[in-house]
Amino acid sequence: MARFTRPEQTFPTLTSAEIERLRNFGELRTYKDGELLFETGKPGPGMFVVLKGDVAISQRDGLGNVAPVIDQGPGQFLAELGQLSGRPALVDGRAEGDVETLLLPPERLRALLVAEAELGERIMRALILRRVNLLQAGVGGIVLIGPSHSAGVVRLQGFLTRNGQPHHLLDPDKDRDAAEVIARYSPKPEDWPLVVTPDGAVLRNPGETELARAIGMIGGPRNDRIYDVAIVGCGPAGLATAVYAASEGLSVAVLDTRAFGGQAGASARIENYLGFPTGISGLALTARAFNQAQKFGADIMIPVTAKSLDCTRKDGAFSVALDGSDPLRSRSIVVASGARYRRPEIANLDKFEGRGVWYWASPVEAKLCAGEEVALVGAGNSAGQAAVFLSGHARKVLMIIRGGGLGASMSRYLIERIEATPNIELLFNTEISALEGDESSLLRRIRWKSRLSDDEEVADIKNLFLFVGADPATSWLDGCGVTLDRGGFVVTGAQSELNQGKLVAPLETSVPGVYAVGDVRSGSVKRVGGAIGEGAQVVASLHGYLGDAAKPAL
Repeated sequence: MARFTRPEQTFPTLTSAEIERLRNFGELRTYKDGELLFETGKPGPGMFVVLKGDVAISQRDGLGNVAPVIDQGPGQFLAELGQLSGRPALVDGRAEGDVETLLLPPERLRALLVAEAELGERIMRALILRRVNLLQAGVGGIVLIGPSHSAGVVRLQGFLTRNGQPHHLLDPDKDRDAAEVIARYSPKPEDWPLVVTPDGAVLRNPGETELARAIGMIGGPRNDRIYDVAIVGCGPAGLATAVYAASEGLSVAVLDTRAFGGQAGASARIENYLGFPTGISGLALTARAFNQAQKFGADIMIPVTAKSLDCTRKDGAFSVALDGSDPLRSRSIVVASGARYRRPEIANLDKFEGRGVWYWASPVEAKLCAGEEVALVGAGNSAGQAAVFLSGHARKVLMIIRGGGLGASMSRYLIERIEATPNIELLFNTEISALEGDESSLLRRIRWKSRLSDDEEVADIKNLFLFVGADPATSWLDGCGVTLDRGGFVVTGAQSELNQGKLVAPLETSVPGVYAVGDVRSGSVKRVGGAIGEGAQVVASLHGYLGDAAKPAL
């Protein structure tokens, strides 16, 4: 037990009185010796409470490696976060002798967490800690095989980490199992990494959606279901909407193209968010909201891309066309799609994206920078947070700023921290002029020049971080009648010409039943706190709209 984080909270034992309270939410199930209660890679049936016997929990990867986790007996419960939504199990659970259990399916487990506040809190804490332990163990789950510096490896590690999916990396130069797989599949450099799923399937450098489907991350909407609200975007604004709407009884679907958390989820440290005086990473903050949304029953679909929105409401519902899936239908829509990273006009930039050019700075990218000189472009808070974070890993951070100072776009506390960090060098009135790579299309050198003269400099830099703002992700709204401003952001409330003279909610767009929150909304403050506030605020408007829509016409 010593190897687990907070073992007494991770694997608590329920009292007989607590088990009796759980009987209202479950059904009896029995298993013979050696029978599997749940299996890695297959949808989990829910949470088991062991009444008699013992169950051995173990992790297993697609290469056949098995690692014992723990044995659990009477009074203990078997589940982790994935069982809130019936996702594939991350471990095996095998009966040791005859076993009698109480099974709580996902919907009944969620009902328990809400109805039994004190007991539900203990169970929820255990589910979270178990996922944390699986992530930290570095065994089991998905296996990535390839050089640690490979762009494909870094890309998929970032995707899996951002989505809380256990995985581990095997380098063929150091690991015998990896070398055997390489010998069998003979991958080319563009095939890195090979990905071995828990059921043994081998994928060659898959896209994020392909990988997500292979490991059961994407549930997708059922074609016959109509949700109360569909939220497009799983950043702070979308997550706040999901938590408050689902906790108040609305049926909620949330989708995102890449991962929960949005741009905030990639922030190394947020220090000016209310209630966290020592700061908190964006991933930690948004992961808590992600878990809350699942607890209250929100259906979260990642990675799923919204292609278009049909506002004709032929059967009384909006329809969101999805890439590679059935349309998602809902009585109301919340646009929380945020913004996409802006790409400066640099020749061959796309050639080096994911191969030395990055738009976020997480621990995955930081490992690549250990002891090296890196460059960072930008002068906003995100750039400042990234520069400070990277300075703890890189030998030197070259901060390239197009303007003549930081004061206009960066918080004072970050400016003071940057000025006090000896290995951050500021270059004002400067911009990148060229990128150069090697035969493998990996970034190896950058050039920059002064905007005040013809001077140009060059340095051997393998990692460049771009934080130059973002453009609104609103192209999927084309043709729906939602009014956008000149910058492409969604206009809401009385600002919309179509709403003038009408009594409309401040977050409602020009199309009744469609709302916008967070960075995608015209006039928003572009802060995590503001996005969360708007996500909470919009739920009152949703109740009003849905209530009016349900009233019979006079």
